[in-house]
Amino acid sequence: MLYTLGVVIFALALVISIALHEVGHMAFAKKFGGKVTQYFVGFGPTVWSTQVGETEYGLKAIPLGGFVKIVGMLPPGADDLAKPAGVDEHGQPVHRIRRSNTGMFTQLVSDARAAEWELISPEDEPRLFYRMAWWKKVTVMAAGPAVNIAIAFAIFLPLFATYGNTADVRIDPVVADVSACVVPASENARVCTPDDPIAPARAAGIEVGDEILSFNGAPADDWEALQRVIRDNSDGRAEIVVRRDGEELTLTTNTTVTARPTGEGAEVEQVGFLGVTPTASPQTGGLLYTVEEMGAMTVRTAEALVDLPVKVWGVAKAIVGLEERDPMGPVSIVGGGRLAGETVSHEVIDWADKGAFLLMLIAGFNFFIGVFNFVPLLPLDGGHIAGALYEAVRRGWAKLFRRPDPGYFDVAKLLPVAYVVGVSLLVMGVVLIVGDFVVPVRLAG
Repeated sequence: MLYTLGVVIFALALVISIALHEVGHMAFAKKFGGKVTQYFVGFGPTVWSTQVGETEYGLKAIPLGGFVKIVGMLPPGADDLAKPAGVDEHGQPVHRIRRSNTGMFTQLVSDARAAEWELISPEDEPRLFYRMAWWKKVTVMAAGPAVNIAIAFAIFLPLFATYGNTADVRIDPVVADVSACVVPASENARVCTPDDPIAPARAAGIEVGDEILSFNGAPADDWEALQRVIRDNSDGRAEIVVRRDGEELTLTTNTTVTARPTGEGAEVEQVGFLGVTPTASPQTGGLLYTVEEMGAMTVRTAEALVDLPVKVWGVAKAIVGLEERDPMGPVSIVGGGRLAGETVSHEVIDWADKGAFLLMLIAGFNFFIGVFNFVPLLPLDGGHIAGALYEAVRRGWAKLFRRPDPGYFDVAKLLPVAYVVGVSLLVMGVVLIVGDFVVPVRLAG
C-alpha cells in the first residue's frame, strides 16, 4: 500500500505539472489574441473532453505528456504566400495550401503544412500564431517550460530553507554511528556475527555524538581530511581526541586493515578502518541560495543532456546484460515512480526524510523537463523559440540596412529535423522505460 501511495503521488504530481505546462502555453497564446482550439493532457484515445468557447478541453488515455493546439503554427509556403487564394473582409490575403508529392522530406513538409491549414477559416487569418510579433511567439513557447522551472523553484525554496538541500550535504567529523564489528565492504548490509572482529571505534569507546577533534595529532578539520589519515594509518596505533558533553577525552585503539571503496566506482583498496559514520547535514539557505543552486543545476543538466545518448546506450547494454546499470544514470518516469514507491515504503527512512525525497524528486523532474524543453531543436519548445529569435534578427538586420523585409521564418522547413529528433527521443524513452523494468535503479540501502 505504501509503495503504491508513493507511485500515485509521483504520477499525480507529474500529471499536474504537465497540465500546468500546457496552461502556460495556452494562457499567453490567448492573451496575445491567438486561437487555441484544443487543450489536452495525455496522448492516445480521448477519455473525456468538453467544449468551452472555441477551445476543447480534455484528457487522453496515456498520461505521458500533453498538448495545446494553437492555430497557424506553420506559415504557408513561399509560393502560397505569393499567390493568395483571395482576401478576407479586412483586405488580408487568404491562403490555401496545396499538397506536394515531390521528394520524401518535401512531402512531409507539404503534408504537415496542408494539415495545419485544413481547418483555418478566413476569419482566423489575423489570429494565426506565425503572424504574431517575434517576442510574443517567444513568450508563448517559453511559458510552458518556464512553468516547470517555476514549480521546481516553488518546491526547492521552502525545502532548502527548512529541511535543507540533500544534493549539497555538509559532512562533519561528528559521530552519527559506531560500527559494532568489521564487515567486508561487499557485505556491509548484513548484521555482525560472533566471528566478525570488533570495530576499532567500538573498542576505543567512541560514542554517537562525539566530535572528533584529532587523530594521532592531526586536526580533524573536516571529514575528508580525517578519513585520509585513518586510511593511511593501516593497522597502526590510533590516539583519538573527542569532545563529549563539553569535555575533551583521549581514546586509544588500533585501526584495522580492510577493503573499502576509494571513489565513486567499484574499486576497493586495503586501507585503515576505524568504524565511525560522520554526521551528514543538508545545507540550508533562502532565496539567493536557491537561485545559485538552480543555476548550478542548469549547468549540470546541460552537461547531462550532452551525454544523454551515451548514457541511454549504457542502459541498453545493461538491459541485455553487457554491463551493470549506472545507478547515477538517467531514468524514465517509470523509474521515478519506482524510486518514489520504494522511498515511501522503506521501513528505516523516517517520514520527514521520505517527504523531502519525494519533493526533491518531483522538483528535479520538473526542473529537467523545463530545461530540456529549452533545447533549441524542434519538436521541443526551444525549437520554436529559436525560430522566432532568428526571425527577429533577420528582419531587424534587413530593416537596419534598408533591405526588403524577408518575412516570417518558415518553421516548416525544420520539420525533417523535428522528425529525426522526435524519433530519437521516442527510442531513448522506450529504452529507459524498458531499462526501468528490466534493470531498475533502486533506492540505496
